[in-house]
Amino acid sequence: MANPPEHNRVTIRNATKRFGSLLAVNNVSLDVKPGQVILIIGPSGSGKSTLLRSINRLEYLSKGQIWIDQDSVTDPRTDIRLIREEVGMVFQNFHLFPHLTVLDNITMAPTTVKHIPKGEAQETARHLLERVGLADKADSYPDQLSGGQQQRVAIARALAMNPKVMLFDEPTSALDPEMIKEVLDVMMDLAKEGMTMLVVSHEMGFARAAADTVIFMDEGQIVETGSPKDIFENPREDRTKRFLEHIL
Repeated sequence: MANPPEHNRVTIRNATKRFGSLLAVNNVSLDVKPGQVILIIGPSGSGKSTLLRSINRLEYLSKGQIWIDQDSVTDPRTDIRLIREEVGMVFQNFHLFPHLTVLDNITMAPTTVKHIPKGEAQETARHLLERVGLADKADSYPDQLSGGQQQRVAIARALAMNPKVMLFDEPTSALDPEMIKEVLDVMMDLAKEGMTMLVVSHEMGFARAAADTVIFMDEGQIVETGSPKDIFENPREDRTKRFLEHIL
């Protein structure tokens, strides 16, 4: 396949990833349209995070191809820095720089990678902090924030690059229960605003409220795909049913 469909934001074809003898992702293909919100669920070790990390080449595929719009992620000639400007990623454990203020964490990439003037980057950062409910935390350091606040800063930092796609890898799994809602609320707002999102999570409330499509993965493969209602209320595959019995 020389070129991906023009109407896709993310195109994945026959993605395969091996770690030695372990087949982590096994021949996965997926089309993601602009503005689509896809939730990926599945047991630990099913390949969810590996697939997500392959979209911005944090993992190199053993076989297969991935595109963002018409730009190849997997072509070794591609300048991956340009791809990563278009793909924001939020990790489980925040990855904020502890020695930098919240404002400096958010402005670092826009000023150093995109060469945006510092004043303009700071103005954008303050707007994003207001958007995620942390306008008063610009001068704080990460260790002065709760886990939920740190994750919202991490989301603001990713948004500061004005990405086409946002990837969330279990963004609430390291949070105390009372902090989960504040992060999910920000993600819900992004979904309503039309951000293309791929989310690895088992937050069913978010899935029902914001996801267009739920994908169940197991043993490196997509076992079942459908709407949240279809997957959660009427799954077709026995593997999906067994998994949902443990989390619903």
